[in-house]
Amino acid sequence: MESPWRLWQFLDSAFPTGGFAHSGGLEAARQHGEISGRTGLEGWILTSLRQLAHASLPWVCTAHREPHRIHELDDLSDAFLTNHVANRASRLQGSALVLAADRALGARLPAGTQPLPCQHLAPLFGALARHLEFPLADTAQGFVFIQLRGWIAAAVRLNIVGPLAGQAVQASVAHHASEATELGLSLSLDDLAQTAPLLDLWQGTQDRLYSRLFQT
Repeated sequence: MESPWRLWQFLDSAFPTGGFAHSGGLEAARQHGEISGRTGLEGWILTSLRQLAHASLPWVCTAHREPHRIHELDDLSDAFLTNHVANRASRLQGSALVLAADRALGARLPAGTQPLPCQHLAPLFGALARHLEFPLADTAQGFVFIQLRGWIAAAVRLNIVGPLAGQAVQASVAHHASEATELGLSLSLDDLAQTAPLLDLWQGTQDRLYSRLFQT
């Protein structure tokens, strides 16, 4: 990669992929009384990072290594995401990423690729990053970073912590984020796993919340 500028833009919060419309299940967990204050948020984030390493990063890394498999990986992602809320969020963010990457950066899927019926985020992130010639390690780290950033932003908007406390939490879990990245880089699709069933259950209740700020 000749310059990091495009990578920074790809990961920037201003890049319109719709990530800030989603809390990753944090809102539902809070309304069910499972999270309170900074300590509760940190515990939730650590659990979510482990889940991210096992259930999302293998898609990102496989698509980066083998972008020609993107259609197959998109289909498999759809089968893996049985939680309808998480599945919907992945589709919405994936389709937004495709559009933004094309119009802003000229990044497209491999030539000859048929239109993807689902457009799930994780495999598309890996395939588009490969097209933009981002190194695999940077791609995996970037994916973890944008997820972590989104969780912190959601926590602030939900008034779990304040803006400065949120940044302090993000700094305090940085080494855990690095460990999750390294773990995700070492896993293949054969290692995919749901490591936190309660996170999945909480997120699945999002549509039944009486009031909500986020889509997930």
